[in-house]
Amino acid sequence: MKLIVGLGNPGAKYACNRHNIGFMALDRIAADHGFGPWRTRFQGLTAEGQLGDTRVTLLKPQTFMNLSGQSVGEAMRYLKLTPQDVIVLHDELDLAPGKARVKQGGGHAGHNGLRSMHQHIGAEYGRVRLGIGHPGHKDRVAGYVLSDFAKAEQDWLDDLLRGISDGAVALAAGDGGRFQNAVANRTAPARNSGSEAPKPKPAPKPAAQAPEPAARPDTLADRLRALTDRFR
Repeated sequence: MKLIVGLGNPGAKYACNRHNIGFMALDRIAADHGFGPWRTRFQGLTAEGQLGDTRVTLLKPQTFMNLSGQSVGEAMRYLKLTPQDVIVLHDELDLAPGKARVKQGGGHAGHNGLRSMHQHIGAEYGRVRLGIGHPGHKDRVAGYVLSDFAKAEQDWLDDLLRGISDGAVALAAGDGGRFQNAVANRTAPARNSGSEAPKPKPAPKPAAQAPEPAARPDTLADRLRALTDRFR
């Protein structure tokens, strides 16, 4: 069994924030893969279902971001899971918008949700880093992550969420490479590899006509014959 967690803040006020991309990803997985209804458990909202051969519980902590680990720790203990069975989807400032990267373990890089996870379950859980880009200066980070995605970002956001759903079975099975390929197929589809139509060949130049043989110079016999013909 896997516990797949999306990080975010509860309530309509935050629903479309960049910080809530983890919630958005879980909503797409649940809808596309026929998960059961969301219900209140473990200080969060959970939905249960199947991804390929793997039983999965989806969890959206409702504790606010900086206390996410409380909800995840409670769920993990109840379901008798280890940190290696937990996969956390979260926003990532240090990745370009629309990029996704899978990693196992590591630091929290100042992310409040991950910091709480470290405190409650340790650092050895899996995570999917979902790129939202950086506002350019650290003083703008708080306002940036707590603001909604702009209209101009909706296309890449939708492609990313579709790719996450496409790759969800691979993610649950532990195949990070195949998961990332599924995302890339949505966010950066390969160019058409078919060969271009051949360009028309230029019409062949007409063959140069052989020059007519130059007239032979008249001989004395020819001139005499011509003169004779004139007086006949």
